[in-house]
Amino acid sequence: MKKLIFLFLIAYSLPSVAQKDSLQLGDRYAEDQLYMIVSYNQLFNQPAMVKGSGFSYGLSTGFMKDLILNKQGSISMALGVGYNFDLLNHGLTISEENNNITFQVDNLGATNKLLLHNLEFPFELRWRGSDAQTYKFWRVYMGVKASYNLSNNFKFTNETDSFSFRNVASYNTWQYGLTLSVGYDVFAAHIYYGLNPILKDTSLGTADISSKIMRIGLIFYLL
Repeated sequence: MKKLIFLFLIAYSLPSVAQKDSLQLGDRYAEDQLYMIVSYNQLFNQPAMVKGSGFSYGLSTGFMKDLILNKQGSISMALGVGYNFDLLNHGLTISEENNNITFQVDNLGATNKLLLHNLEFPFELRWRGSDAQTYKFWRVYMGVKASYNLSNNFKFTNETDSFSFRNVASYNTWQYGLTLSVGYDVFAAHIYYGLNPILKDTSLGTADISSKIMRIGLIFYLL
């Protein structure tokens, strides 16, 4: 498998290198890219009685298609598709009562994990300080991202019990958020700010559960 991935990356990069070598200063060019994101995740807008959550992380990878908006290629927009995995420690316990899923505050220090597998669809407006023959430059990419949930798995573990609930209906299938990437060369700081709650029609007593996802990390670009 590793050999196949290595050969794919070589095959993908050769046309890009050849194209760049043939370009002249001022030529119109695009930056179609493979990307990979490693992030620290945090839930925000949690109910007040939820004290916090443990370490959470996310991984994303995909492809972006660059669409040039000016002659120099410094301004563009990009559309993409990718895959995302998130592990969230959420500070809630989940149970089933009368065929209904309910949530409670975790007061016992149990391990409560939410594992997510998503398809993601990013859209970006891009500025970069580059030209056809400059490969190291500053970039600022702003955009939005939609994610479609393929599966969700709520896991609960304490000293005596361990169980899970898969594909809970109250999880919001579509997630939306704002994105910002700022950096130099192939590395950039990346942030995702969720706009809609991860759960729908759920509450703790009289308080709605309106938890949203924030991801802060690094994004790597492979031309």
